[in-house]
Amino acid sequence: MADRRTRRRFTAEFKAQAVRRVLDGRSLSEVATELGLSTGQLSTWRTEHLAAGSAEALAQRKAEEAETQRLRREVKRLEEENLILRKAAAVFAKGVA
Repeated sequence: MADRRTRRRFTAEFKAQAVRRVLDGRSLSEVATELGLSTGQLSTWRTEHLAAGSAEALAQRKAEEAETQRLRREVKRLEEENLILRKAAAVFAKGVA
């Protein structure tokens, strides 16, 4: 009977470091061999990492768009207030003269 390999468990930190090595320009097979992993497993980790990164980027972009929209509304409100104050100043200037 063949010896069964026990399933290895890797920490999230180990996975992130392995993926970082691949993203830094080293080949997938080189990093996998170095760490004693299969290229398929490392490829899966890379895909998961990139998907998680794109989700974070999307959330960040949506937050920035919401902030931009809020600031545009604020600018519009302040411009309207400024216009009202200029008109009021003109009215009071006519009354004084």
